[in-house]
Amino acid sequence: MLTKPLIFDGGRLVLNVSTSALGWLRVEVRDREGRPIDGLAEDDCIEVFGDDIEHHVSWQHDGDLGRSAGTLVRLRITMRDADLYSLRFR
Repeated sequence: MLTKPLIFDGGRLVLNVSTSALGWLRVEVRDREGRPIDGLAEDDCIEVFGDDIEHHVSWQHDGDLGRSAGTLVRLRITMRDADLYSLRFR
């Protein structure tokens, strides 16, 4: 899934998500040109799994989502056997 361009406030991405035992979800943050932001690429995202109404997405090496706050970004969300109910920035 690729979101529409958006501008957000905050430094955390919070998901309401549910996966099967073998399911997962990963998030990539892209700049206005569609390129993955360093440290926030899909390969940097720590896989999300389980059932959680408030899962804080994180990236390896403490990828800093807050540095992109206030700029135009798109989220690319890749899932396998997962349901994403909502997302928000905090």
